[in-house]
Amino acid sequence: MTLQFLKELQNELEREITFQGDSAIYYSYYKDMLKAPSFERGVYELTHNNKTVSLKTINAVQQMSLYPELIASVLYQATGSNEIIEPVYFYIGIVFGLQGIYVTALFVTSWLMSGTWLAGMLTVAWFIINRFCYLLMSASTYTFMMMWEYSHYLLFLQAISLFLLDSFSLEQSDKVHEVYKIYIFSLFLGYLLQFENSALLVSPLLSLVVALMLAKCLQVKKGTFIAKIMKVINFYLVCTLTVTLNIIMKMFVPHKEHGHMLKFLEVKFGLNMTKNFTMNWLLCQESLQAPSRAFFLRLTQSSVLPFYTLVLIICFFSMLQVIFRRINGKSLKETVTLEDGRIGERPEIIYHVIHTILLGSLAMVIEGLKYLWTPYVCMLAAFGVCSPELWMTLFKWLRLRTVHPVLLALILSMAVPTIIGLSLWKEFFPRLMTELTELQEFYDPDTVELMTWIKRQAPVAAVFAGSPQLMGAIKLCTGWMVTSLPLYNDDDLLKRNENIYQIYSKRSAEDIYKILTSYKTNYLIVEDAICNEVGTTRGCRVKDLLDIANGHVVCEEGDKLTYSKYGRFCHEVKINYSPYVNYFTRVYWNRSYFVYKINTVISFQS
Repeated sequence: MTLQFLKELQNELEREITFQGDSAIYYSYYKDMLKAPSFERGVYELTHNNKTVSLKTINAVQQMSLYPELIASVLYQATGSNEIIEPVYFYIGIVFGLQGIYVTALFVTSWLMSGTWLAGMLTVAWFIINRFCYLLMSASTYTFMMMWEYSHYLLFLQAISLFLLDSFSLEQSDKVHEVYKIYIFSLFLGYLLQFENSALLVSPLLSLVVALMLAKCLQVKKGTFIAKIMKVINFYLVCTLTVTLNIIMKMFVPHKEHGHMLKFLEVKFGLNMTKNFTMNWLLCQESLQAPSRAFFLRLTQSSVLPFYTLVLIICFFSMLQVIFRRINGKSLKETVTLEDGRIGERPEIIYHVIHTILLGSLAMVIEGLKYLWTPYVCMLAAFGVCSPELWMTLFKWLRLRTVHPVLLALILSMAVPTIIGLSLWKEFFPRLMTELTELQEFYDPDTVELMTWIKRQAPVAAVFAGSPQLMGAIKLCTGWMVTSLPLYNDDDLLKRNENIYQIYSKRSAEDIYKILTSYKTNYLIVEDAICNEVGTTRGCRVKDLLDIANGHVVCEEGDKLTYSKYGRFCHEVKINYSPYVNYFTRVYWNRSYFVYKINTVISFQS
């Protein structure tokens, strides 16, 4: 019985270490909710959490938008799943379920845009709401805002798309302003229910929507020369008001200023240079770099990128034709027929074209945003190839006369997606089945051994220091307190990460000791993979970034090393000589990790 229990604990530990980075933190809070004696007590402990980061009490629900984890914990216990399935599998099932809802939304959107279910099927294949229903939109917008802390930035892009749509009189102004009201309602409801989250009040979304509502009061009757002049003034007024309101809100609303985000963008776009460790470390993160060639190659091999490009070009130029006609005073047709070949006159098409261009522009500079842009690529490509209107628009430009264009457009809208679907099935389905049958278990014995040692040997009140990624795993697998977390939306945590990373710099034992004791650290974990890092891009290794920030490397002089009387701490501490042994005592090690106990009584005897 004891051996069976230990085996189950070992299996659970091996499953949990598969959660990497911030995902480990989110799952650890889900586990905390399941362990709580009641839901109310669990929520209270998360909102007044002082057991995660040393010397810091955080509202984890607000800071990390833990509402999905709260809902998952309630569902797990309310449905009696604790008697049927293990927590980790239920959590993963919830994640896949949310992804399924997302794919379903793409299916429905593509179907509504093209008028055929084939487009929806093709969207789902490539990916493995355009009716203005006030209640549904309000609920979905508010839910989205509650589930993701950066959602208001994406909604800001949506608001810009709607603003441009309204500026060129391509959609009924009243309908667009109904959506603006939904944004305001969702922002203020989110503010109240997210523990008065001031980030929503100082968000650019609120400033833009308020500016748009104010600017509406100055609009005059359409069709006059003055109205055209007012459109230009209105555009300038909205931009000015948005910036002004945002500045005013930040002056009077107490909020945490994420200065590192602005500095990061300045450096990212070449507007500034810095030797700051945190900024350069963020720039070196793969998710914050430009997309790799492999990403575009993968989209091209699956045929989605070529068709997306074709559809986007046709829709974009058709949209420009419509805009020029509106500028010249021509009105839009109330009903656009297939024979007209004007796909750009449909407001929903114009909205999605503008939105995908905005998302695509951001995804071209930050790879992590490809997860927002790629679904749009799939949806727009599937809609286009299944839409007779798109083919008819193309044939109108080509002035096709040999074959009846309407008949050919109808044939292509059925034949092309069918051919694409069959080719995807033939090429990718066998590959997918092979991958599913060859699923391998994640195997990391060194990390498992480390977590096992911590749970068996370290005191419950111990505080651990190390890389933020490893600290996230320790918080999840053991529940012990740590000095930092792999989160990038908190200035204090970023500063902690920079300070703890000094264990891989050329600093004295005394300096490192002072840094660690300032966070009440009891144990230090040195990772051999970071200390002896050789595989990453030159200049992006942690020790390189630290040397630049600490002045031990001068980039302008050809990476010439400047003098440092101390060796690299992570190397020197392993040798076990004074003064390092005076401050640190090695208590555990394996091939990947070295654990040192921080001495409370310092002895300088040789």
